[in-house]
Amino acid sequence: MTANANFKVDYKVNQKLKAQKSAAFLGKFGIYFFLAIMSIIVIIPFYWMLNVSLQSTDEVLNSLNVSLFPKEFSPKNYINVFFYTSSTTNINFPRYLTNTLVVAVFSTVGGTIFSIIVAFALARLNFKGKDLIFTILLATMMIPGEMMVISNFVTVARFGWVDAQGVGSYLAMIVPFMVSIFHIYLLRQTFKQIPNELYYAAKVDGCGDFKYLVRVMVPMAKSSIITIVILKLMGTWNAYIWPNLVAHEEYRLVTTWLRGSFIDQAESGVGRPLLNYQMAATVIVTVPLLLLFIFFRKYIMSGVSRSGVKG
Repeated sequence: MTANANFKVDYKVNQKLKAQKSAAFLGKFGIYFFLAIMSIIVIIPFYWMLNVSLQSTDEVLNSLNVSLFPKEFSPKNYINVFFYTSSTTNINFPRYLTNTLVVAVFSTVGGTIFSIIVAFALARLNFKGKDLIFTILLATMMIPGEMMVISNFVTVARFGWVDAQGVGSYLAMIVPFMVSIFHIYLLRQTFKQIPNELYYAAKVDGCGDFKYLVRVMVPMAKSSIITIVILKLMGTWNAYIWPNLVAHEEYRLVTTWLRGSFIDQAESGVGRPLLNYQMAATVIVTVPLLLLFIFFRKYIMSGVSRSGVKG
């Protein structure tokens, strides 16, 4: 009787373990299957972009169906993009790409430095009204960005930057969006995680606030700063509406060029977009951000400021 009872107990335990393993396997299979489907959905637009960028102009203009592979492999599209000139303007793709690089670099560097300084003041320095200032800054995050367009436009217009040739157009695109409350908030929270003992020890050793910020706080907040840099670059790189409002045509960003250029003027007078050129230019514009993400992905939103006082 005892042997039979033990056998039944072992059998039930084994059946229960098998059921648990089956459920765990099915759960993992469902998760990975869902992730695989979502990955395919995300990859399809990128594959279509790369596929069309390698097709010939005749195939793009005359083919009624979308082919999965180029019928005529045309990598020269990537070279032709740099020498293509629109029928409505003499400005070419390299000019717009240069404008984008200038605005992206100065906007990112200036905005990051400004965010670091403000976040340090709000996180470490003691002065009257600090909490009130921080509360007001957080409150401004509730205001939609579209509501700031009119006030920003009026401001840059009074400075004479709207539709100005030269530095004025660059300033109109860089200055209004150099300050980001979200970036300041993110860095402030990161700086507040750094132990106060480090700050007091640095003060005892005669280290000034600026030196402490550069030597201690910035390296320890490296992951958050890299995240801010990437977000700032992406925002500037993809900007479309604001540059079209304030910048002179010669100084607009590459998004404007991608949207309005590469038009084939047919004999009927109706322009048709050269999708292969547009997609080739889009690939060229997308690759820098993609490489930036690949090389710095381990820093993005990773753990910040894990530190202690070492003897």
